[in-house]
Amino acid sequence: MTGTVRQVWAREEIPSGPSVFLAGPTPRTAQVASWRLQAVDLLAERWDGPQPLTVLLPEDRGGFRAADYDHQFAWETAARAGATAILFWIPRDLRTLPGFTTNVEFGHDVTTGRTVLGCPPDCPNPERNRYLLHLARHYGAPVRETLPETVAAALALVTAAAGADASAAERRR
Repeated sequence: MTGTVRQVWAREEIPSGPSVFLAGPTPRTAQVASWRLQAVDLLAERWDGPQPLTVLLPEDRGGFRAADYDHQFAWETAARAGATAILFWIPRDLRTLPGFTTNVEFGHDVTTGRTVLGCPPDCPNPERNRYLLHLARHYGAPVRETLPETVAAALALVTAAAGADASAAERRR
């Protein structure tokens, strides 16, 4: 039986509880499909926790675009900081999904112990992920090559965090 998954889109209120932030390049045109919807489906198929899992999507619900980039930046920064796991999926394509902002975010978050890096070796520009892969391995972040494997690694971080929280609560009793 799978657990409940709720989607929280850019600039929406972020609830407490276990969560996964879907970091990576965002399509800038309607002609490029977002990889995040497949990730949400995979998370929903695999999540079996007792609490709902919040999936934080830094894209706009219904195509609405923020007029103020500061609000988007603030939301993404808060969402990544509070996420139980940060799933970076980088199917690097310099024409359609360059991910330049993603590079900076990954460098910022890789030392948190809450990141997973997914980089498909068959993406159009895998050579542009080489440094991120090196950085992830240096800091001990899980590295995966497929989206299902990356989702599984992110859920392992969420499950481990839940176990750590339960142990800490037990020690306080």
